[in-house]
Parts: sequence; structure tokens; C-alpha cells
Amino acid sequence: METQSLLSGLCTDPTIFSSFRNAKNPLFFAPSPSSSVSFSQRHKWVSYTTPHSSPQRAWSKQRLNCTNRVENVGDSISHGKDLENGVRRKKLAVFVSGGGSNFRSIHKASLQGSILGDVVVLVTNKRGFISIFGCGGAEYAKDKGIPVVLFPKSKDEPDGLSPSELVSALRRFEVDFIILAGYLKLIPVELIRAYHRSIVNIHPSLLPAFGGKGYYGMKVHKAVIASGARYSGPTIHFVDEHYDTGRILAQSVVPVLANDTAEELAAKVLQEEHRLYVEVTAALCEERIIWRDDGVPLIRCKENPSHYR
Repeated sequence: METQSLLSGLCTDPTIFSSFRNAKNPLFFAPSPSSSVSFSQRHKWVSYTTPHSSPQRAWSKQRLNCTNRVENVGDSISHGKDLENGVRRKKLAVFVSGGGSNFRSIHKASLQGSILGDVVVLVTNKRGFISIFGCGGAEYAKDKGIPVVLFPKSKDEPDGLSPSELVSALRRFEVDFIILAGYLKLIPVELIRAYHRSIVNIHPSLLPAFGGKGYYGMKVHKAVIASGARYSGPTIHFVDEHYDTGRILAQSVVPVLANDTAEELAAKVLQEEHRLYVEVTAALCEERIIWRDDGVPLIRCKENPSHYR
């Protein structure tokens, strides 16, 4: 009965992808509330209505612990704008390869007002992926009226975009930041150059431990358990040309108990991922990322700009 109940809740419609290759009539848009939108799907047109949603009350509890005062930290990513004078609402592209639970967490926080930004496009490398825990990230995006782009182009996904086409697509969406949320493909250098210091990723261990090619998902947690490490937790870092080697932006510690299984550890780390990624995405959108002179990024505390996380 439990299996039947679980399967009955899964999404079933994977046909939600659009081709962006027609340069003369490209299809790039950011859905607006209560608007009907049409987009090209291969050689036919599909219409859907974007549901109306209004920002809800912002979260009341600030979880960032800003206790370290740092002098002469270098340049801010804020382009000379002062937080007290207001900051422009940002446009976000989220990349997923699976269920997209971090994507959903960020999107919901955006609607609630915790994040000064909007998810304007979802990029995925897997068409119609369905998670055992519910609808996949792409299906969730479709339900919320968020455009979905397939990347990269491959033998299995011939409709995918090339790196240059993806950069053009994101430019047309006017994307400010790229949020990788369980995206398993290596980011091409074209995208890294186009979005310098504007791409972040989350990894389910305390980097640089248990990171790099091949370390993803449950493989990470099994390796942590097998090593005897007493602590684990998520790491959010800027993205460079390699797996998990970009500058670390934020981390959160989760204890590894003596009898923890990999599945139990994964659940604890995922809970922290959802919390931490929302906070870091909020800091990005509020232009509170400071780059120290040695190239280390810090998060400026919202309540006290002279302190950093």
C-alpha cells in the first residue's frame, strides 16, 4: 500500500522542453503573474497559463551568524550600490539534474520574500526526470510557469543547447546569477567566463574533503561514513573549470553519529542544504558578497555590515 501511495503521487508528463536555436525568432521570456504564454516545442506550439502568486511574509528568523569582523576585505560584488539605498531584484537561473529539492526551496523562499530575486529559467540535462520523492525539478518548474532549457546537447539529448547557445539564452533571460542545485555536469568554460563570480554550487560534504569528480549524491555520504569522519555538512562554493574546486563561500556542520547510516546522514545534510542555500542566495541577491584581497569570498552580515560570515 505504501508503494502504491508513493507512486500515485509521481508526475508523468515529461514533454516540457523548448528549442532556443531560432535566432531570428528566439523564444526567451520571464513569465508574469496571470499571463498566458506560448513557447516553441520542437515544431509545435504549447501554451500554458502562469499561476498568479503573491509574495508572502518573509521568514522571521535570520540564521546567518555574523560574528567575525574583517578589515580591508577588498571589493564588493555590489557594483558600488549601498544596501541602505536599495538593491535591484535579481534574476536567477537554476540548474538541476534530478528532483530539485534545493531548487524548490529557493523558489519558495523567493515567493515568500526571503530572497530578493526570481527564478526566471530552469536548466536541466535530463528530460522529464522523476524523483522517487515526487515530481522532478523540471516538472515542478513547468507547474510553476518557469521556462525549462535542456543542456547540454548530447547523443541522448539531441535537442539540448550548445555552450554558446546556452550563454545566449541566459543573456536573453537577463540572468544575474546561476545557482547549481544538484546539477551533475561539468560547467563549460564559456559559461564560467560569461558569468564570472556569478555561478555557485552546493556540495553535500565539507570541501575540500570528499569532493571532485565521481563524488556526488549518496556516494559522498557513504565515503564520509566509511572514513570515520565525525562531522560533515554542505558546502556552497563559486564554480570554476573543475569539479568542487572553486572558492568556498559558506559551510554548515552536521555531526556524524556513531550509528548513522549513509541515508540518515544524507537526510541531515539535505536539511542543512535547504537552509544554507536560501541564506546564501539571499546574500547574493542583496549584493552582500565581498571578495577579500586574497580572493576569498565572504558574506557581509545584513544587520551589521562591518561583520562577515
